[in-house]
Amino acid sequence: MRYGQFCPVSKAAEVLGERWTILIIRELLLGTTRFNDFQRALSQISPTLLTKRLNQLQECGLVVRKTVPDQRRTEYQPMPAAKELKPIIFGLGKWGMRWARGQMNDDELDVELLMYDLHRRIDATQLPGGRTVIKFLFRGLPKFGHWWIVLENGARELCVDNPGKQIDIHLTTDLRTMTHIWAGDMDIRAAKKTGQLQLTGNPVLIRTVSAWLRPGLFAHVRPDAETLGPEQSGRPFHLASSPTRTRKRSSSTSAFK
Repeated sequence: MRYGQFCPVSKAAEVLGERWTILIIRELLLGTTRFNDFQRALSQISPTLLTKRLNQLQECGLVVRKTVPDQRRTEYQPMPAAKELKPIIFGLGKWGMRWARGQMNDDELDVELLMYDLHRRIDATQLPGGRTVIKFLFRGLPKFGHWWIVLENGARELCVDNPGKQIDIHLTTDLRTMTHIWAGDMDIRAAKKTGQLQLTGNPVLIRTVSAWLRPGLFAHVRPDAETLGPEQSGRPFHLASSPTRTRKRSSSTSAFK
C-alpha cells in the first residue's frame, strides 16, 4: 500500500495499514510468538496471508524470526520499532472501546479469540497450587462449543479436545454472555445471579472466580454515551442483534491442543 506522500503519517500507514497487520502487532505486543498461536487469536486469517504479513513486518524491521534452541520451531519476536507501537496500539484499543462499540454485531463474536484471550488473562496467582483444569461449555454453538484450559507448573494450555484430566470447575454459558463479561459490560456476579453463567465444581474456584477470571485488557474503558445512543445510555452495553454466524476456520483445528 502506497500513498505517494512524504508525510510521516502516510509512511507509517504504508507499513501498518494493510489488513490484519495491526492485529498481528497487537498479538506480538501481548506476547504471542508462535505461528499457531497467531492463528488462534486471528482465526479468520489464512495461513498464507499470515505468513505474508509476518514476512512484510520482518522486511520493515518490526519483527525478527528466531529458531528456538533445541526445539524444532520458530518464534516471531517484536523489534524495538514494534515495541514502540505499544502505547499507540493500546491507545487505539481504548479508543475503539469508547467510540466504536456501536459497530459490533453478533456475527463478529469470535469464540476462538475470546477463549485465547481468556486463557492468557487468567490470573494463576489466584488459583490453588498444583494443576487446575477449567472447562467452558458454550450453549448453542454447533462448533467449538467445548473448551478446556489446563494450568500447571507455570504453563497453560488451551484445548478444544478433552485433555483427559480431572476438571476442577465447569463454566456453562453462551457466547454473548461471556463476551459481555470479557468486555466489562456484565459483572460475573450478575451473570451468575440471572443464570446466564452457571458454575459447578471446586467451591473455592467458584467463590474466587472474579479474582482469577480476568476480563479483557480494555474492559475498564466504558463506551461513550453518544456512541451507545440515548436508549442505551446509563445501561450496560448490548451487542447489536443479528443472526450469529458460525465461523469457518481458515486453518485446521490442529492449531489447538
